[in-house]
Amino acid sequence: MVLDGKAATAAPGTADPHHDPPDHDPAALRVVPARHPGRWIASTVAAVLLAMALHALVTNPAWEWHVVSQYLFYETVLRAVGVTLQLTALGILLGFALGTVLALMRLSQSPLLQAFSWGYVWLFRSVPLILQLLFWFNLALLYDRISFGIPFGPSFWDIGTQDLIGPLTAATLGLALHQAAYCAEIVRSGFLSVDQGQLEAAAALGLPRHRQIRRILLPQAMRTIIPTAGNEIIGLVKGTSVVYIMAIPELFYQVQVIYSRNGRVIALLLVAAIWYLLLTTVLSIAQFYVERYYARGAVRVLPPTPWQRVRAAVARLDAARRQRRADRDRLAAQLAREEQP
Repeated sequence: MVLDGKAATAAPGTADPHHDPPDHDPAALRVVPARHPGRWIASTVAAVLLAMALHALVTNPAWEWHVVSQYLFYETVLRAVGVTLQLTALGILLGFALGTVLALMRLSQSPLLQAFSWGYVWLFRSVPLILQLLFWFNLALLYDRISFGIPFGPSFWDIGTQDLIGPLTAATLGLALHQAAYCAEIVRSGFLSVDQGQLEAAAALGLPRHRQIRRILLPQAMRTIIPTAGNEIIGLVKGTSVVYIMAIPELFYQVQVIYSRNGRVIALLLVAAIWYLLLTTVLSIAQFYVERYYARGAVRVLPPTPWQRVRAAVARLDAARRQRRADRDRLAAQLAREEQP
């Protein structure tokens, strides 16, 4: 080192930035990953518990898996799954349609509309679903005939309540009206999550109200609505089992009928459980993609899809395999050079 034309010697313990010793080369440093003993212990415990559960399911003959496979795609079971899907679709579509109207009424400036919406939500969230279903199923005991005409005036025609509201219609009404109370709060929370300043700015720019809702309010509100709405839909799939009290042949009622005849209680309950698992899994996957769609513009990087996760895992494994092969080749070349005279 030269300072002011004179040779100088670096002080002991200091390193020349232009001539670092070889052992200070960053490429020669060994990178040691951080240790996570708690994580490994918890993973081991979880793996052992999962293995025990799978072993109990496979080895215990009381589960009667051969009976499960026999009735899993039984004709009456498949028809019952169709009825469950029908009740779910009708209940959630009508429930969200009415719930959206109730949410808009709750957010309106009319005290009467606000009171009506609040009272509806209070009433239908307070009464258990099974009581609502029984009420609609026995509506003919209160009103023998239903008339259509001018309110508080003459009626044009009427029809028997029993003919108009059958078991399936009563179940649909009960599920839809019950869900509407919860859907109203879900939609209202989504609307309230949007900054009101954006709507004020849109109104100042002269955008019509319907365009404000369609282009500004709904896309942002859906980010809050979708997760909770997905929970409600999945809950309704399982909640349709309550209509068994009305002798509607949905999934749970149908497996009850079958095991009351052949006595295979556990096996038929497993059939119902497997179908509920399949339905909720499909709905959960659909919810993930819908959430991902509405997350555009809210996050910098969209969450990876399951297929993208699999591809990334395969790519990591392939990169690790290539690195190990390169390390072995480099070590073999180094040993070969050292063995040369």
